[in-house]
Amino acid sequence: MEFGIRTLDEAELAGKTVLCRVDINQPVDRASESLRSINRIRACVPTVRELSDRGARVVLLAHQGSDIEYQNYYTTRPHRAVLEQLLERPVQWIDDVCGPAAREKIRGLKDGEILLLDNVRFLAEEQTLFEMKLRLTHEQQAKTLLVEKLAPLADLYVCDAFAAAHRDQPSLCGFEQVLPSYMGRLFQKEYCTVSRLMEMPDRPCLFVLGGAKVSDAFGMLPVVLSKGIADRVVTGGLVGNIFLAALGRDIGSGSRSFLERSNNSQYLEAAKALYERYGDKILLPRDLAWVEDGCRKEAHLGEIPGDITSTDIGSATAEAYRREILRAKTVFVNGPMGVFEQESSAAGTKTVWQALADTEGFTVLGGGDSITATESYGLTQRMGYLCTGGGALIRFLSGEELPVVRALRHGADVTKQ
Repeated sequence: MEFGIRTLDEAELAGKTVLCRVDINQPVDRASESLRSINRIRACVPTVRELSDRGARVVLLAHQGSDIEYQNYYTTRPHRAVLEQLLERPVQWIDDVCGPAAREKIRGLKDGEILLLDNVRFLAEEQTLFEMKLRLTHEQQAKTLLVEKLAPLADLYVCDAFAAAHRDQPSLCGFEQVLPSYMGRLFQKEYCTVSRLMEMPDRPCLFVLGGAKVSDAFGMLPVVLSKGIADRVVTGGLVGNIFLAALGRDIGSGSRSFLERSNNSQYLEAAKALYERYGDKILLPRDLAWVEDGCRKEAHLGEIPGDITSTDIGSATAEAYRREILRAKTVFVNGPMGVFEQESSAAGTKTVWQALADTEGFTVLGGGDSITATESYGLTQRMGYLCTGGGALIRFLSGEELPVVRALRHGADVTKQ
Protein backbone atom coordinates (compact mmCIF):
# COMPACT_ATOMS: atom_id res chain seq x y z
CA MET A 1 0.00 0.00 0.00
CA GLU A 2 1.28 3.48 -0.89
CA PHE A 3 -0.25 6.77 0.25
CA GLY A 4 -3.22 4.81 1.62
CA ILE A 5 -3.98 3.08 -1.71
CA ARG A 6 -3.64 -0.61 -2.48
CA THR A 7 -1.17 -1.65 -5.18
CA LEU A 8 -1.34 -4.68 -7.46
CA ASP A 9 1.28 -6.37 -5.28
CA GLU A 10 -1.53 -6.98 -2.77
CA ALA A 11 -4.10 -8.31 -5.24
CA GLU A 12 -5.13 -11.92 -5.85
CA LEU A 13 -5.82 -11.90 -9.58
CA ALA A 14 -5.92 -15.47 -10.89
CA GLY A 15 -9.43 -16.34 -12.05
CA LYS A 16 -10.79 -12.95 -10.95
CA THR A 17 -12.81 -10.60 -13.12
CA VAL A 18 -11.15 -7.19 -12.98
CA LEU A 19 -12.72 -3.92 -14.09
CA CYS A 20 -9.77 -1.75 -15.12
CA ARG A 21 -10.31 1.94 -15.90
CA VAL A 22 -7.63 3.24 -18.27
CA ASP A 23 -7.13 6.57 -20.03
CA ILE A 24 -6.38 5.83 -23.68
CA ASN A 25 -8.00 9.00 -25.03
CA GLN A 26 -6.02 9.94 -28.16
CA PRO A 27 -6.51 12.18 -31.21
CA VAL A 28 -8.45 10.23 -33.87
CA ASP A 29 -8.32 10.49 -37.65
CA ARG A 30 -11.93 9.63 -38.39
CA ALA A 31 -11.40 9.28 -42.13
CA SER A 32 -9.02 6.35 -41.66
CA GLU A 33 -10.29 5.42 -38.17
CA SER A 34 -6.74 5.49 -36.88
CA LEU A 35 -5.04 7.17 -33.92
CA ARG A 36 -2.67 10.08 -34.42
CA SER A 37 -0.81 9.25 -31.19
CA ILE A 38 -0.58 6.14 -29.04
CA ASN A 39 1.45 7.41 -26.07
CA ARG A 40 -1.34 6.96 -23.51
CA ILE A 41 -2.13 3.47 -24.79
CA ARG A 42 1.52 2.52 -24.57
CA ALA A 43 1.67 3.85 -21.01
CA CYS A 44 -1.14 1.59 -19.71
CA VAL A 45 0.18 -1.58 -21.36
CA PRO A 46 2.28 -2.74 -18.35
CA THR A 47 -0.80 -2.83 -16.12
CA VAL A 48 -3.01 -4.59 -18.66
CA ARG A 49 -0.29 -7.11 -19.46
CA GLU A 50 0.31 -7.85 -15.77
CA LEU A 51 -3.39 -8.39 -15.11
CA SER A 52 -3.60 -10.79 -18.04
CA ASP A 53 -0.34 -12.59 -17.22
CA ARG A 54 -1.52 -13.16 -13.65
CA GLY A 55 -4.69 -14.87 -14.87
CA ALA A 56 -7.27 -12.12 -14.46
CA ARG A 57 -10.27 -11.75 -16.75
CA VAL A 58 -9.64 -8.17 -17.78
CA VAL A 59 -12.43 -5.71 -18.67
CA LEU A 60 -11.14 -2.33 -19.84
CA LEU A 61 -13.24 0.81 -19.40
CA ALA A 62 -12.12 3.92 -21.28
CA HIS A 63 -13.33 7.17 -22.80
CA GLN A 64 -12.56 8.81 -26.11
CA GLY A 65 -13.17 12.48 -26.82
CA SER A 66 -13.25 15.82 -25.08
CA ASP A 67 -15.12 15.84 -21.78
CA ILE A 68 -17.17 18.90 -22.74
CA GLU A 69 -17.73 18.72 -26.50
CA TYR A 70 -20.08 15.86 -27.24
CA GLN A 71 -19.35 15.99 -30.98
CA ASN A 72 -15.79 14.88 -30.23
CA TYR A 73 -16.86 11.60 -28.64
CA TYR A 74 -15.85 8.56 -30.66
CA THR A 75 -15.83 4.82 -30.40
CA THR A 76 -12.89 2.98 -28.80
CA ARG A 77 -12.81 0.54 -31.72
CA PRO A 78 -9.54 1.94 -33.21
CA HIS A 79 -7.81 1.48 -29.84
CA ARG A 80 -8.34 -2.27 -29.84
CA ALA A 81 -5.89 -2.93 -32.69
CA VAL A 82 -3.21 -0.76 -31.06
CA LEU A 83 -3.64 -2.51 -27.71
CA GLU A 84 -3.48 -5.89 -29.40
CA GLN A 85 -0.26 -4.98 -31.19
CA LEU A 86 1.44 -3.56 -28.09
CA LEU A 87 0.30 -6.40 -25.82
CA GLU A 88 1.12 -9.05 -28.45
CA ARG A 89 -2.07 -10.93 -27.58
CA PRO A 90 -5.74 -10.84 -28.61
CA VAL A 91 -7.95 -8.04 -27.33
CA GLN A 92 -11.71 -8.40 -27.73
CA TRP A 93 -13.98 -5.40 -28.30
CA ILE A 94 -17.71 -4.80 -28.15
CA ASP A 95 -19.81 -1.80 -29.14
CA ASP A 96 -21.55 -1.72 -25.78
CA VAL A 97 -20.64 -0.42 -22.33
CA CYS A 98 -22.93 -1.97 -19.73
CA GLY A 99 -25.89 -3.32 -21.69
CA PRO A 100 -26.92 -6.99 -22.03
CA ALA A 101 -24.39 -7.69 -24.79
CA ALA A 102 -21.48 -6.29 -22.77
CA ARG A 103 -22.51 -8.15 -19.64
CA GLU A 104 -22.83 -11.43 -21.53
CA LYS A 105 -19.39 -10.90 -23.05
CA ILE A 106 -17.89 -10.28 -19.61
CA ARG A 107 -19.47 -13.44 -18.20
CA GLY A 108 -17.89 -15.45 -21.02
CA LEU A 109 -14.31 -14.28 -20.46
CA LYS A 110 -11.66 -16.88 -19.64
CA ASP A 111 -8.58 -16.41 -17.45
CA GLY A 112 -6.08 -14.06 -19.06
CA GLU A 113 -8.49 -12.76 -21.70
CA ILE A 114 -8.95 -9.03 -22.32
CA LEU A 115 -12.12 -7.19 -23.33
CA LEU A 116 -12.27 -3.49 -24.25
CA LEU A 117 -15.69 -1.90 -23.86
CA ASP A 118 -16.90 1.02 -25.95
CA ASN A 119 -16.62 4.66 -24.91
CA VAL A 120 -17.99 5.12 -21.38
CA ARG A 121 -18.85 8.72 -22.23
CA PHE A 122 -21.62 7.47 -24.47
CA LEU A 123 -23.40 7.22 -21.10
CA ALA A 124 -24.81 10.56 -19.89
CA GLU A 125 -23.59 9.93 -16.33
CA GLU A 126 -19.98 9.87 -17.59
CA GLN A 127 -20.13 13.30 -19.19
CA THR A 128 -18.50 16.23 -17.45
CA LEU A 129 -21.62 18.39 -17.81
CA PHE A 130 -23.47 15.71 -15.84
CA GLU A 131 -20.67 15.77 -13.27
CA MET A 132 -20.66 19.55 -12.94
CA LYS A 133 -24.43 20.01 -12.76
CA LEU A 134 -25.45 17.16 -10.45
CA ARG A 135 -22.28 16.81 -8.37
CA LEU A 136 -23.08 13.29 -7.23
CA THR A 137 -21.32 12.01 -4.15
CA HIS A 138 -19.24 8.89 -4.56
CA GLU A 139 -21.95 6.92 -2.79
CA GLN A 140 -24.49 8.23 -5.31
CA GLN A 141 -22.17 7.36 -8.18
CA ALA A 142 -22.20 3.76 -6.92
CA LYS A 143 -25.92 3.69 -7.72
CA THR A 144 -25.58 4.81 -11.33
CA LEU A 145 -26.37 2.50 -14.23
CA LEU A 146 -22.75 1.77 -15.10
CA VAL A 147 -21.72 0.69 -11.61
CA GLU A 148 -24.92 -1.20 -10.77
CA LYS A 149 -24.73 -3.20 -14.02
CA LEU A 150 -21.00 -4.03 -14.05
CA ALA A 151 -19.92 -4.21 -10.40
CA PRO A 152 -21.85 -7.47 -9.68
CA LEU A 153 -19.87 -9.17 -12.46
CA ALA A 154 -16.47 -8.17 -11.05
CA ASP A 155 -14.28 -9.22 -8.15
CA LEU A 156 -12.17 -6.08 -7.97
CA TYR A 157 -11.53 -2.69 -9.55
CA VAL A 158 -8.24 -1.23 -10.78
CA CYS A 159 -7.76 2.40 -11.76
CA ASP A 160 -4.83 3.14 -14.03
CA ALA A 161 -6.14 6.49 -15.31
CA PHE A 162 -4.11 9.13 -13.49
CA ALA A 163 -4.67 11.43 -16.47
CA ALA A 164 -8.37 11.49 -15.54
CA ALA A 165 -7.89 11.52 -11.76
CA HIS A 166 -9.26 15.06 -11.49
CA ARG A 167 -12.64 13.90 -12.86
CA ASP A 168 -15.45 12.87 -10.52
CA GLN A 169 -17.37 10.32 -12.59
CA PRO A 170 -18.81 6.84 -11.91
CA SER A 171 -16.23 4.88 -13.94
CA LEU A 172 -13.52 6.63 -11.92
CA CYS A 173 -15.01 7.05 -8.44
CA GLY A 174 -18.12 4.85 -8.19
CA PHE A 175 -16.72 1.32 -8.32
CA GLU A 176 -14.45 1.94 -5.31
CA GLN A 177 -17.55 2.20 -3.13
CA VAL A 178 -18.57 -1.43 -3.76
CA LEU A 179 -15.44 -3.29 -4.92
CA PRO A 180 -11.97 -3.84 -3.44
CA SER A 181 -9.91 -1.29 -5.34
CA TYR A 182 -6.29 -0.87 -6.41
CA MET A 183 -4.18 1.52 -8.44
CA GLY A 184 -2.53 0.19 -11.58
CA ARG A 185 1.16 0.44 -12.30
CA LEU A 186 0.89 3.65 -14.35
CA PHE A 187 -1.26 5.37 -11.72
CA GLN A 188 1.13 4.21 -9.02
CA LYS A 189 4.16 5.49 -10.90
CA GLU A 190 2.67 8.89 -11.74
CA TYR A 191 0.97 9.65 -8.45
CA CYS A 192 3.82 8.46 -6.25
CA THR A 193 6.54 10.11 -8.36
CA VAL A 194 4.87 13.52 -8.33
CA SER A 195 3.87 13.21 -4.65
CA ARG A 196 7.44 12.55 -3.55
CA LEU A 197 8.83 15.25 -5.79
CA MET A 198 6.40 17.83 -4.46
CA GLU A 199 7.30 17.09 -0.86
CA MET A 200 10.65 18.81 -1.33
CA PRO A 201 11.51 20.00 -4.87
CA ASP A 202 15.09 21.04 -5.54
CA ARG A 203 15.41 24.82 -5.88
CA PRO A 204 14.91 26.92 -7.86
CA CYS A 205 11.58 25.40 -8.91
CA LEU A 206 10.24 26.67 -12.23
CA PHE A 207 6.77 26.30 -13.76
CA VAL A 208 6.41 26.48 -17.55
CA LEU A 209 2.76 27.13 -18.45
CA GLY A 210 1.36 27.30 -21.97
CA GLY A 211 -1.12 25.50 -24.18
CA ALA A 212 -4.78 26.21 -24.85
CA LYS A 213 -6.40 24.91 -21.63
CA VAL A 214 -6.08 27.72 -19.14
CA SER A 215 -8.68 27.04 -16.45
CA ASP A 216 -6.48 24.61 -14.52
CA ALA A 217 -3.48 26.93 -14.83
CA PHE A 218 -5.33 29.83 -13.21
CA GLY A 219 -6.71 27.53 -10.54
CA MET A 220 -3.23 26.31 -9.70
CA LEU A 221 -1.16 29.51 -9.93
CA PRO A 222 -2.47 31.24 -6.77
CA VAL A 223 -1.61 28.15 -4.73
CA VAL A 224 1.92 27.46 -5.99
CA LEU A 225 2.80 31.15 -5.81
CA SER A 226 1.31 31.86 -2.37
CA LYS A 227 2.82 28.72 -0.87
CA GLY A 228 6.21 29.41 -2.39
CA ILE A 229 6.23 26.17 -4.36
CA ALA A 230 7.04 28.03 -7.59
CA ASP A 231 10.10 30.26 -7.49
CA ARG A 232 9.47 31.42 -11.05
CA VAL A 233 6.75 30.98 -13.69
CA VAL A 234 7.23 31.43 -17.44
CA THR A 235 4.16 31.78 -19.63
CA GLY A 236 3.33 31.11 -23.27
CA GLY A 237 0.39 30.11 -25.41
CA LEU A 238 -2.99 31.36 -24.21
CA VAL A 239 -1.76 31.72 -20.64
CA GLY A 240 0.83 34.26 -21.75
CA ASN A 241 -1.66 36.13 -23.95
CA ILE A 242 -4.16 36.39 -21.09
CA PHE A 243 -1.56 37.97 -18.81
CA LEU A 244 -0.49 40.41 -21.51
CA ALA A 245 -4.07 41.38 -22.32
CA ALA A 246 -4.87 41.79 -18.62
CA LEU A 247 -2.01 44.28 -18.31
CA GLY A 248 -3.17 46.26 -21.32
CA ARG A 249 -0.39 45.13 -23.64
CA ASP A 250 -1.17 45.02 -27.36
CA ILE A 251 -1.38 41.40 -28.53
CA GLY A 252 -3.31 42.09 -31.74
CA SER A 253 -7.04 42.33 -32.31
CA GLY A 254 -7.16 38.76 -33.62
CA SER A 255 -5.68 37.44 -30.37
CA ARG A 256 -8.04 39.52 -28.25
CA SER A 257 -11.01 38.40 -30.29
CA PHE A 258 -9.99 34.78 -29.82
CA LEU A 259 -9.82 35.25 -26.03
CA GLU A 260 -13.39 36.50 -26.08
CA ARG A 261 -14.73 33.83 -28.45
CA SER A 262 -13.12 31.03 -26.44
CA ASN A 263 -14.52 32.47 -23.18
CA ASN A 264 -11.00 32.95 -21.81
CA SER A 265 -11.45 36.68 -21.22
CA GLN A 266 -13.01 35.62 -17.90
CA TYR A 267 -9.47 35.07 -16.58
CA LEU A 268 -8.25 38.61 -17.28
CA GLU A 269 -9.13 39.93 -13.84
CA ALA A 270 -7.47 36.97 -12.09
CA ALA A 271 -4.36 37.36 -14.24
CA LYS A 272 -4.08 41.05 -13.42
CA ALA A 273 -4.43 40.39 -9.69
CA LEU A 274 -1.81 37.66 -9.80
CA TYR A 275 0.65 39.84 -11.65
CA GLU A 276 0.12 42.76 -9.29
CA ARG A 277 1.01 40.52 -6.35
CA TYR A 278 3.60 38.17 -7.86
CA GLY A 279 4.90 40.07 -10.88
CA ASP A 280 8.50 39.57 -9.77
CA LYS A 281 8.03 35.81 -10.20
CA ILE A 282 5.98 35.72 -13.42
CA LEU A 283 7.81 36.07 -16.74
CA LEU A 284 5.71 37.21 -19.69
CA PRO A 285 6.44 37.14 -23.42
CA ARG A 286 8.44 40.17 -24.59
CA ASP A 287 7.81 39.44 -28.27
CA LEU A 288 5.24 37.42 -30.22
CA ALA A 289 5.10 35.61 -33.55
CA TRP A 290 2.33 35.21 -36.10
CA VAL A 291 1.90 33.84 -39.62
CA GLU A 292 1.40 36.19 -42.56
CA ASP A 293 1.13 34.95 -46.15
CA GLY A 294 2.49 31.62 -45.02
CA CYS A 295 5.60 33.16 -43.44
CA ARG A 296 6.54 33.61 -39.79
CA LYS A 297 6.69 37.19 -38.53
CA GLU A 298 7.89 38.46 -35.15
CA ALA A 299 7.70 41.75 -33.30
CA HIS A 300 8.34 43.06 -29.81
CA LEU A 301 5.43 44.22 -27.68
CA GLY A 302 4.52 47.75 -28.66
CA GLU A 303 5.47 47.09 -32.28
CA ILE A 304 2.89 44.38 -33.05
CA PRO A 305 0.47 45.12 -35.93
CA GLY A 306 -3.00 45.71 -34.57
CA ASP A 307 -4.81 43.01 -36.53
CA ILE A 308 -2.63 39.93 -35.98
CA THR A 309 -3.39 36.68 -34.15
CA SER A 310 -0.28 35.46 -32.35
CA THR A 311 0.57 31.79 -32.72
CA ASP A 312 3.88 31.56 -30.83
CA ILE A 313 6.25 33.38 -28.52
CA GLY A 314 9.03 35.29 -30.27
CA SER A 315 12.70 34.37 -30.39
CA ALA A 316 13.75 36.87 -27.69
CA THR A 317 11.19 35.40 -25.29
CA ALA A 318 12.22 31.86 -26.15
CA GLU A 319 15.86 32.69 -25.41
CA ALA A 320 14.96 34.29 -22.07
CA TYR A 321 12.91 31.21 -21.14
CA ARG A 322 15.77 28.94 -22.19
CA ARG A 323 18.08 30.66 -19.71
CA GLU A 324 15.51 30.32 -16.90
CA ILE A 325 15.10 26.60 -17.58
CA LEU A 326 18.85 25.96 -17.58
CA ARG A 327 19.12 27.65 -14.16
CA ALA A 328 16.29 25.65 -12.59
CA LYS A 329 16.71 22.47 -10.54
CA THR A 330 13.05 21.36 -10.85
CA VAL A 331 10.80 22.22 -13.80
CA PHE A 332 7.07 21.47 -14.10
CA VAL A 333 5.70 21.87 -17.63
CA ASN A 334 2.11 22.00 -18.85
CA GLY A 335 1.49 23.05 -22.42
CA PRO A 336 3.52 24.24 -25.43
CA MET A 337 4.41 27.85 -26.22
CA GLY A 338 2.24 28.08 -29.34
CA VAL A 339 0.71 26.20 -32.25
CA PHE A 340 3.66 23.82 -32.38
CA GLU A 341 1.96 21.48 -34.86
CA GLN A 342 2.64 24.04 -37.61
CA GLU A 343 6.26 24.57 -38.58
CA SER A 344 5.82 28.35 -38.89
CA SER A 345 4.65 28.49 -35.26
CA ALA A 346 6.90 25.87 -33.69
CA ALA A 347 10.14 27.79 -33.02
CA GLY A 348 9.25 28.92 -29.49
CA THR A 349 8.20 25.47 -28.33
CA LYS A 350 11.27 23.90 -29.98
CA THR A 351 13.65 26.24 -28.15
CA VAL A 352 11.95 25.71 -24.80
CA TRP A 353 11.80 21.93 -25.25
CA GLN A 354 15.46 21.75 -26.23
CA ALA A 355 16.31 23.63 -23.03
CA LEU A 356 14.22 21.12 -21.05
CA ALA A 357 16.29 18.35 -22.59
CA ASP A 358 19.58 20.16 -21.90
CA THR A 359 18.98 21.25 -18.32
CA GLU A 360 20.57 19.36 -15.45
CA GLY A 361 17.40 19.94 -13.40
CA PHE A 362 14.62 17.37 -13.07
CA THR A 363 11.80 17.96 -15.55
CA VAL A 364 8.18 16.85 -15.21
CA LEU A 365 5.98 17.31 -18.28
CA GLY A 366 2.22 16.80 -18.15
CA GLY A 367 -0.58 16.62 -20.69
CA GLY A 368 -1.15 15.22 -24.15
CA ASP A 369 0.22 18.21 -26.10
CA SER A 370 3.36 18.34 -23.97
CA ILE A 371 4.04 14.67 -24.58
CA THR A 372 3.23 14.96 -28.30
CA ALA A 373 5.71 17.83 -28.64
CA THR A 374 8.35 15.83 -26.79
CA GLU A 375 7.88 12.84 -29.06
CA SER A 376 7.82 14.91 -32.25
CA TYR A 377 11.18 16.46 -31.35
CA GLY A 378 12.70 13.08 -30.43
CA LEU A 379 13.42 14.18 -26.85
CA THR A 380 11.51 11.56 -24.86
CA GLN A 381 14.62 9.89 -23.44
CA ARG A 382 16.07 13.22 -22.31
CA MET A 383 13.18 14.32 -20.10
CA GLY A 384 12.98 13.53 -16.41
CA TYR A 385 9.40 12.33 -16.28
CA LEU A 386 6.48 12.38 -18.71
CA CYS A 387 3.09 12.39 -16.97
CA THR A 388 0.08 11.39 -19.07
CA GLY A 389 -2.16 13.75 -17.10
CA GLY A 390 -2.23 17.48 -17.77
CA GLY A 391 -5.33 18.55 -15.87
CA ALA A 392 -4.74 15.95 -13.16
CA LEU A 393 -1.13 17.06 -12.68
CA ILE A 394 -2.11 20.72 -12.45
CA ARG A 395 -4.92 19.99 -9.98
CA PHE A 396 -2.54 17.90 -7.90
CA LEU A 397 0.07 20.67 -7.87
CA SER A 398 -2.63 23.06 -6.63
CA GLY A 399 -2.83 21.03 -3.44
CA GLU A 400 -6.28 19.60 -4.16
CA GLU A 401 -6.99 15.99 -3.24
CA LEU A 402 -7.95 14.39 -6.52
CA PRO A 403 -11.40 12.73 -6.52
CA VAL A 404 -10.02 9.42 -7.78
CA VAL A 405 -7.32 9.38 -5.09
CA ARG A 406 -9.99 9.91 -2.44
CA ALA A 407 -12.10 7.13 -3.93
CA LEU A 408 -9.18 4.68 -4.14
CA ARG A 409 -8.33 5.30 -0.50
CA HIS A 410 -11.91 4.43 0.37
CA GLY A 411 -11.74 1.35 -1.88
CA ALA A 412 -8.73 0.06 0.03
CA ASP A 413 -11.09 -0.87 2.88
CA VAL A 414 -13.93 -2.28 0.78
CA THR A 415 -14.49 -6.02 0.53
CA LYS A 416 -16.52 -7.78 -2.16
CA GLN A 417 -20.10 -8.12 -0.92
